[in-house]
Amino acid sequence: MAGYTRPRLVLAGVSSGVGKTTIVTGLTALLHEKGLSVQPFKVGPDYIDPGFHARAAGRDSYNLDTWLTKEENLTSNFAMLSEGADISLIEGVMGLYDGGGKGVSSTAQIAKLLHAPVVLIINCQSIGSSAAAIALGYQMYDPDIRFAGVILNKLGSAKHEAMIRDSMADRGIPVLGALHRDTELQTPERHLGLTPVTEIETADLIRHMQDDAGRWIDVDALLRIAESAPELECAEGERPGYYAPVRIGVAQDEAFTFYYPTSLAALEARGAELVPFSPLRDERIPDVDGLIFGGGFPEMFQTELAANVSMKASIAGAADRGMPVYAECGGLMYLCREIIDFEGRTCAMAGLVPAVCRMQKKLQRVGYVTAKALRGSVVAAAGAELRGHEFHFSTMEPLEADFPWAYELQGIRQKEPHREGFARGSVTASYLHMNFDGNPEAADCFIRACGAWRKTEEARP
Repeated sequence: MAGYTRPRLVLAGVSSGVGKTTIVTGLTALLHEKGLSVQPFKVGPDYIDPGFHARAAGRDSYNLDTWLTKEENLTSNFAMLSEGADISLIEGVMGLYDGGGKGVSSTAQIAKLLHAPVVLIINCQSIGSSAAAIALGYQMYDPDIRFAGVILNKLGSAKHEAMIRDSMADRGIPVLGALHRDTELQTPERHLGLTPVTEIETADLIRHMQDDAGRWIDVDALLRIAESAPELECAEGERPGYYAPVRIGVAQDEAFTFYYPTSLAALEARGAELVPFSPLRDERIPDVDGLIFGGGFPEMFQTELAANVSMKASIAGAADRGMPVYAECGGLMYLCREIIDFEGRTCAMAGLVPAVCRMQKKLQRVGYVTAKALRGSVVAAAGAELRGHEFHFSTMEPLEADFPWAYELQGIRQKEPHREGFARGSVTASYLHMNFDGNPEAADCFIRACGAWRKTEEARP
């Protein structure tokens, strides 16, 4: 065990929608402009919010999660990823005490494991002195939380702010920021949350967030609180169990953006050279030994994806030759025969999975899951268990009677498991999002499969 000192601060919310991402992004940009190196983090399984953090910080934002990765590795990962930063800012997920079953991977759990001070963000629209009651309840709910104060958001006037400040002062709760309602600050959203930064121009938007943070937040007070965080004890991180020098093509463009940086880094640590390519614009896959299709929004680009016939043929040809192919959520949708969008329009996809993906009007599944492999695949032996999460609006409709389901998924809050995904030959595709860093056996398995295929190709006459 080694001691580690790092100024750090958790910005939590009363609930979703209180303005956490806007405030954290604005504060990150402000500190970055002041010359501080800021390492941003996001609690939980989120791909989109970290994109805003990264644009503001000029460095990747990472997820902190005790379900997708091992709890005992949290502090060492945090220390490693914060290396070279002056301060680490951690955006919470949902409300402070919300997470998986029994608070798994909640903001509160992460804050306690990191011994990090917590600042609570409250949406004050349509409430007055009740805001102090909310803050007091959150403070008293778990006395082990290092509760440092509150940031008030969406205030209607100076009078509104003064009323709530007085109520907070009466209860001894520090007010560290008070942002007034800003009707000009609109963050684009769609069915899975914020629109990814890869699809929108963010410079002016982040500058606006930064200006609001500079105007309304007591930055000096937050820095003092962050610097008060005690020393952490960090265990040495795990070493990869398998290593092979392989090249892996990673689909990365506007349609495929959902990747955890630590998940990709786990593959690189095992010898993989990651080669980005675009199913939207490239004519064929690169010269690689395996393919990964992450999540994203293929349904928003299905016309363009369908029109790129040469890319689809290139992917199908590689799969026919036995190249390992792994896909998650949006990647699954792209590998199916067709996608039917919200308006009922149908577009032909890559066709590796004999199924149709149909967009639905409401969220189909969300939450942490344990996946039991029903058959061997490029990421798991039969019977192996993986940890991940689901979050999707579409459904997959098999076109074969004897469909080769990949997993039996058991959600933390679900009474019964459900079959999900596709695994046949060298292709595995499902709605399961996982982090290879938290599933090291899956990372080893995929690297091993890519290495074996490479040797097979080299031996071809």
